[in-house]
Amino acid sequence: MQKPVTVSLVVPLLNEEESISELYEWITRALKDEPFTHEVLFIDDGSTDHSWEVIQSISEKHTNVKGIRFAKNFGKSQALHAGFEEVTGDFVVTLDADLQDSPEEIPQMIRSLQEEGLDLISGWKKKRYDSILFKNLPSKLFNWAARKVSGIRLHDFNCGIKAYRREVVKTIDVYGEMHRYIPVLAAQHGFQKISEQVVQHQARKFGQTKFGADRFFKGFLDLITLWFLTKFGKRPMHFFGLWGTFMLLVGFTFTLYLGIDKLYLDTQARLITNRPEFYIALTLMLLGSQFFIAGFLGELILRTKENSKRYAIQERTSRL
Repeated sequence: MQKPVTVSLVVPLLNEEESISELYEWITRALKDEPFTHEVLFIDDGSTDHSWEVIQSISEKHTNVKGIRFAKNFGKSQALHAGFEEVTGDFVVTLDADLQDSPEEIPQMIRSLQEEGLDLISGWKKKRYDSILFKNLPSKLFNWAARKVSGIRLHDFNCGIKAYRREVVKTIDVYGEMHRYIPVLAAQHGFQKISEQVVQHQARKFGQTKFGADRFFKGFLDLITLWFLTKFGKRPMHFFGLWGTFMLLVGFTFTLYLGIDKLYLDTQARLITNRPEFYIALTLMLLGSQFFIAGFLGELILRTKENSKRYAIQERTSRL
């Protein structure tokens, strides 16, 4: 009878055919003397090289290896979400497939989760082997902004290697580009025991980085989205209704002023439509009404929202 899995490793990847086999061998060496059992789940996020063939080959030889292949490139968040749905271990570890995350960090992370009663432990690449101008500096700025907005004191939100209790990954919903903010999503669901561990960062051995300027800007836009959802995600009318009421009140005040002035004070008999106050009142009342409608729609969507998958799986290994 097969032993229950203690640790599930989720490895999202895109066009990493050269590094997959070496990564699996590295994982095996790092965990072979540990007292826990483990499984490795590779998520092929629509690779156009031979990554899937490599995953299938490893899965046929090793019973603890599973694989999922997306029909196209849906993104890292969707890959992690698919992996989180499939894991069976008591603890879940994520790491990238580019050999820049060291599997040798995993045993200490698992021990920290067990001994300190943590919900999540995130890696901190204190010393990085990336471009200072195009990756290190933007990363520092991004992490500073994330700490300020979320209140979570982590140095490296986007580090690929993280360890979780199973309850965390089964609760959170990773979507869009929100994989950068998994600690924030976990904290929103009540998993407040979050810590970090300094990890060794490796220089990229194969291929090219998937990081680009567009991901940097998307990260900040997602941060704004996350801030809004944190404060108003459960009560959108509190935001839209507040601003809608303010605009309607100001617009109504201008309208009242124009009416009184036209009836009692305006001796020149000017047309109301020739006065700038008329257009200010009209714009504010229209915007206020739209904000109210947005708030009502937000509340309606929130109450009727149904979970739906945001990816399409094309193929699985025989063990899934």
